[in-house]
Amino acid sequence: MTLLYVLLAILVILVIWAVASYNGFVTLTQRVKEAWSDIDVQLKRRYDLIPNLVETVKGYAAHESGTLEKVTEMRTRAMNATAPADKAQAEDMLSGALKSLFAVAESYPNLKANENFLELQRQLEDTENKLQAARRFYNSVVQDLNTRLQRFPGNLIGNMFGFKPADYFQLGAEEQAAAQQPVKVQF
Repeated sequence: MTLLYVLLAILVILVIWAVASYNGFVTLTQRVKEAWSDIDVQLKRRYDLIPNLVETVKGYAAHESGTLEKVTEMRTRAMNATAPADKAQAEDMLSGALKSLFAVAESYPNLKANENFLELQRQLEDTENKLQAARRFYNSVVQDLNTRLQRFPGNLIGNMFGFKPADYFQLGAEEQAAAQQPVKVQF
């Protein structure tokens, strides 16, 4: 009879562990979705700022249409990307196009002094900072999920119920290279 109680206790403990593990995976999966949603919100804010920025630059630098078209094209491509890896690559290309746009703005003193342009530039910088924070949070949650899916014995429950690892939202090659360079300060 004692052996039956011991086996029953072991079975109850295993069931409780399995339920807790399953619920942990559900929680992590939902946190990944929430973190991706935070990135998506910042990206949409960025996408909404870009047409205003392009229009402001267009008023001062109409003959720079190639740069303006490139920014618009990269914005559309980034908006249409869905998977984190595709989105990261498209965002990297959009960031490069925006850098070109700001380089064009350097050639136009009146544009650089324009209040609307300065405000849009400030908002875009603020959005970039929020996007960076959202990206760090997302990648942290993805790391938690992926680690748990690989560790024993949690991987048994994860595989049994079909939980999949999530993709990181990583910097593109251009952004990684820029992030590793020291910041140049000029007076």
